[in-house]
Amino acid sequence: MSRRRPNILFFFTDDQRFDTIRALGNSRIITPHLDALVAGGLTFTHAHIPGGTCGAVCMPSRAMLHTGRTLFRLQDSGSQIPAEHVTLGATLQAAGYHTIGCGKWHNERAGFNASFSDGDEILMGGQDDHWNVPVYHFDPTGLYEGRLPILDRVGHYVYAEQTRWRHGDHVNVGVHSSDMLGNAGVRYVEQYAGCDKPFFLYLSFLAPHDPRCMPRQYLDMYDGVEIPLPPNYMAGHPFDNGELFVRDEKLAGFPRRPEEIQGHIREYCAMITHLDAQLGRVLDALKRSGQYENTIIIFSGDNGLAVGQHGLMGKQSCYEHSVRVPLIFAGPGIPRDARTDALVYLLDIFPTLCALLDLPVPETVDGQSFADVVREPAGRQARDALYLAYRDCMRGVKDRQHKLVEYVVEGQHTMSQLFDLENDPWERRNLAGRRDTAQIEQRLRKELLRFRTAWEDEQTELGRTFWTAFDAQPSATLLGQFRE
Repeated sequence: MSRRRPNILFFFTDDQRFDTIRALGNSRIITPHLDALVAGGLTFTHAHIPGGTCGAVCMPSRAMLHTGRTLFRLQDSGSQIPAEHVTLGATLQAAGYHTIGCGKWHNERAGFNASFSDGDEILMGGQDDHWNVPVYHFDPTGLYEGRLPILDRVGHYVYAEQTRWRHGDHVNVGVHSSDMLGNAGVRYVEQYAGCDKPFFLYLSFLAPHDPRCMPRQYLDMYDGVEIPLPPNYMAGHPFDNGELFVRDEKLAGFPRRPEEIQGHIREYCAMITHLDAQLGRVLDALKRSGQYENTIIIFSGDNGLAVGQHGLMGKQSCYEHSVRVPLIFAGPGIPRDARTDALVYLLDIFPTLCALLDLPVPETVDGQSFADVVREPAGRQARDALYLAYRDCMRGVKDRQHKLVEYVVEGQHTMSQLFDLENDPWERRNLAGRRDTAQIEQRLRKELLRFRTAWEDEQTELGRTFWTAFDAQPSATLLGQFRE
């Protein structure tokens, strides 16, 4: 790396699953700029989030990314970032970086200005109309008090009481959110070209989160493209997982119809292709500015999405489609066209960047650096196993081959799932409760219990609810009640 610390350009997307890049094996999707980034950097094929403690999984996911803290050590599911939880942006700012935040910030306001000294097109919320997003310009006071009126129309006549207020101080009318953030990214890359200090530019896109819409040209790119159903498509989830009717699950009818799911997949892919084009615009601006060779580029997403897999639509589960995310590192000192299957969390990015930049890791950070993997991926691993959780109804553990997921619904331990991910990557065959896999199941359950203590899960209300029911009703395997 050069004498001056490198810039950092961080692209973060919303609801983008791990297998949505053509260069990584998805032949139906069109992502030329992400493909080029894969060719020019190191791809983590097994990057994860731990899950979530609320239906809006992206909120704790983003809090974990910015604080490096584990799921149960956040405050209010990440809706609050206390001043004592040092953020990545604050750490880089203290090291002399210009820190710029644009796009979605699904956490409280004070945490944004603690992280960023500049920014624009800031969404203080979860999601909105992609064509008319209520956003803020950077507010040095950190208050972000602006409100914008909008009418809820019912019939032909609108009553005064149908006015509601959205958080924001302006709307870029008719400009899609991805274009809006592409514009902001180009503007800031050009603005900070030639500065004596490096920049950290965080571009947090709203796509491909629903409502799934995009300029028509990107949807038309999928005309005539066969959209196959995923191998684990189901008309409905086979059992009550405790979260079958959350908002995301209402985006498609019950039962799931094949043609409706194929329509959702087509629109999902088109949104990612449109997003990919905006990423390309920002990268082109970075090259024109002469800063490309001295910039660490990171691409990732906040969580996955089912879109018909296992009969689900959302991300409120511990299946691979929900907890695995794309992650690419590119830039000075990083191998090109390389891939690693190292198990990592997004919350590990914070300490990893600190290690790459030779910065001290704040004491409030829980994540584990995978900088050694970034520098030399061949043969290196990061974590041996991962802890997974969703609200008070699911807990799971995953190692390099197997995954165990336990379910508690309405105070009852209702289901165990064991998957051999090496031989069943779509998680279609449940091996739990079988005599021939009993030792694997028992080993993973022991690891699950170790994680619940290490992650302080039992100290939370959600954890107590889950584990009280789980401990009261041992699994069939532990009772020696096997199925063949």
